[in-house]
Amino acid sequence: MIEKEKMLEAAIANVPFDGWSDATLIAAAQDCDLTEDEARAMFPRGALDLALAYHRKGDEDMVARLNAADLKGMRFRDRIAAGVRYRLEVADKELVRKGMAFFALPQNAGDGAAALWATCGLIWETLGDNSTDLNWYTKRATLSAVYSSVVLFWLGDESEGNEATWAFLDRRIDDVMKIEKIKGQARDTALYKAFMSGPGKILDSIKAPGAPNPNYPGRWEPKDTGNKE
Repeated sequence: MIEKEKMLEAAIANVPFDGWSDATLIAAAQDCDLTEDEARAMFPRGALDLALAYHRKGDEDMVARLNAADLKGMRFRDRIAAGVRYRLEVADKELVRKGMAFFALPQNAGDGAAALWATCGLIWETLGDNSTDLNWYTKRATLSAVYSSVVLFWLGDESEGNEATWAFLDRRIDDVMKIEKIKGQARDTALYKAFMSGPGKILDSIKAPGAPNPNYPGRWEPKDTGNKE
């Protein structure tokens, strides 16, 4: 694990010049006195795994900041805004800019979307969201749209302390809260209740993903043969 952290740190220094690429992977390996094969053993998909490792490191730093912050006096919409802000504050604009170009490639788009979804999921979960129904999806989808637009704004923001970005973030969060308010009001209407007791009842069957199936490929555990030493 320590070697992977050193590799990522070395890669980060090369990304501004070579982007998230095999050239960055090889340069990082050389900086860490590793062979290319040793580096690829740690990052089998090369630049893609490096870029995802950087993204996950940012997620971990964001969660640590959220857990350490005193958010008790904040409105929930401000807690969500804090999560997005913390995530951007632990990121480097140039590395994110290179990452946007990298994940825009068709072969990387799926992993990029999954990384974005995971980030927004972590914000909700860290702030205590325990929904397991359709709301699990709608909350993450809505925040993903907000987060994406804020990142694009942030990348072009030259205001002092990124103040323009934080103002833009507040406006977008306000839009989300308006949608949530409308959804809440709609649930109390006779039309909504009639829909949910009829054709909309199928929505009740939509559940959040459970724990990974232990029988999926990629997991191995020794089989108990019953033999005793």
